[in-house]
Amino acid sequence: MRVMRLMKVRLVNVAPLLLVPVLALLGACSSTSSSPSGGGSARPSVDGAPNYQMDVSTIPDAVPTPHTGPYKASPYRVLGKSYSPMQDGRNYREQGEASWYGTKFHGQATANGEEYDLYGMTAAHKTLPLPTYVQVTNLDNQRKVIVRVNDRGPFYSTRIIDLSYAAAKKLGYAERGVARVLVEGIDPVAWQQQNDPSYLVSARSRSEAPSVVVSTPPAEVAPALTTGATDRGEYYLQVGAFASDLAAQQLRQRLLSTLDAGVTVTPVQHSSGTLHRVRVGPVVSENEARRLIEQLRLANVADATLVRSN
Repeated sequence: MRVMRLMKVRLVNVAPLLLVPVLALLGACSSTSSSPSGGGSARPSVDGAPNYQMDVSTIPDAVPTPHTGPYKASPYRVLGKSYSPMQDGRNYREQGEASWYGTKFHGQATANGEEYDLYGMTAAHKTLPLPTYVQVTNLDNQRKVIVRVNDRGPFYSTRIIDLSYAAAKKLGYAERGVARVLVEGIDPVAWQQQNDPSYLVSARSRSEAPSVVVSTPPAEVAPALTTGATDRGEYYLQVGAFASDLAAQQLRQRLLSTLDAGVTVTPVQHSSGTLHRVRVGPVVSENEARRLIEQLRLANVADATLVRSN
């Protein structure tokens, strides 16, 4: 059975002529896009899997990271229907059908203003605030993934979530197209506290609405940057410490694509086991520290605290 997609939703047996006015209405008729197959080829008119296959088992899940900017949760209207997004998705829990989207939207802007990567661990949802982290369980095989919701959809169906191709592949339903799933919201602070004993962001109550977390260099440390600190050890911005080296490496890759600074992962022994610290730097001045912290905040990547190397 041939399957077509509209607004990141699989459509079955829909007459092609009926798609034309809707696609035009939604502004989904862009002719070019970056493609997994490379070469700047035209964007496919029908969505599907990439023409090359990556081992998705090597792709780490999204790492729940506290958001440091405003959430996108304003009411909007699509296809004649109005949607009122939730203001807090941490306690969200719903069972339903999931679909996925791939090559047709690869390289296109998501509702969150980011670039869709069919090999990224992301998802589209109609009413969760953007961004939100969720765990998705395939109820047919009990496989689980964690994804970052950064897009809107699916709209033309009763399906509750649209996953990236990679996430669907990891869950084992990319070939089938749809799957019965359980979607559960994640509190990034609680997740970090459970998975990262030295997590540096102050905990928030689960009952609180999401808020902005702003970090500045500690008062007792920042002055040293203005006077030089070579005899006291170098300074770094620490953005996390993980029990999982895979999670630390994933965060490092995100930071390298965001910052114009070095990012390192260093294993250290802790009473509860080995932790993998993710640090940016070295930082040579207070101004540089504040500049890097602002870059992190604007990119919604991570919170940071200034620390010494020793």
